[in-house]
Amino acid sequence: MYSMKCSDYCKFEQGQLTRYGKIELSPSAGVLNYGQGLFEGLKAYKKEDGQLLLFRPDQNAIRMAIGAKRMCMPCPSIDQFIDAVKKTALANKRWVPPPGKGSLYIRPLLMGSGAILALAPAPEYTFLVFASPVGNYFREGLAPLNVYVEDEFHRATPGGAGGVKTISNYAPVLKALSRAKIRGFSDVLYLDSVNKKNLEEVSSCNIFIVKGNVISTPATNGTILEGITRKSIIEIAQDHGFQVEERAVPIDELFDADEVFCTGTAVGIASVGSITYRDKRIEYKRGAESVCGELHSALVGIQRGIIEDKKGWTVEIH
Repeated sequence: MYSMKCSDYCKFEQGQLTRYGKIELSPSAGVLNYGQGLFEGLKAYKKEDGQLLLFRPDQNAIRMAIGAKRMCMPCPSIDQFIDAVKKTALANKRWVPPPGKGSLYIRPLLMGSGAILALAPAPEYTFLVFASPVGNYFREGLAPLNVYVEDEFHRATPGGAGGVKTISNYAPVLKALSRAKIRGFSDVLYLDSVNKKNLEEVSSCNIFIVKGNVISTPATNGTILEGITRKSIIEIAQDHGFQVEERAVPIDELFDADEVFCTGTAVGIASVGSITYRDKRIEYKRGAESVCGELHSALVGIQRGIIEDKKGWTVEIH
């Protein structure tokens, strides 16, 4: 794993690779007491020739910098971030699954590691990068997901930190997610906390609905994470001739949609087979001939170096 530190809001010092292991924190560390932390997620893919590819790591670095500003934290520069990710991926190259069998998930983590009992920004920050080989995110593998609409618990509220990837956004969804999985669902779809009528996002991914040639996704208005896979799929869909709308999406549109799919670094692009809302189950088109299947092939082709990357999204690691 890779680590580097920053004290008194100065620049981050030169980091270093160490063996993966436990870290030491003060019981009064800002991250433990006040949740002052951010994380990112990206993947390294192995090509047929053994070369490793990263997918848009600069976007993760930019998103972390935006989140750090919201959470009153200093942040590594874009170059520092990408260098740390590259070094971590290369150091763990032997753990990258063969082409088509998975990927190396890379987790950059920025946290207030300094001791602070007052409610204030921590005096010291630690940036860590570690990795793990992964297969499919959902237990269903590539099978369509069955999603439950949650109208009791909320993922984020206006004016909060739902639009940044802070660690404090994730524990609050565990109750709803656990309850849904006990009932046999794959994940939870959350509604806006004000009117409970517009779609927001799934627990760890963005959502899209398809109707004819139009693909719609909730606009990122501060309560929805601006997913990097989301941004990429929007551009790919437009290249494939689809009209893409970023707007408020009322839940009623789920009843008339042709397809629904989710996007995220961990999930990639995952087809939704059904959505259950207030005990009413809605079924959707799925399969290789679907819009989701078309976009999935294009995205994965670029990420794995199978399709020529004309957008400059992939970064080779040497």
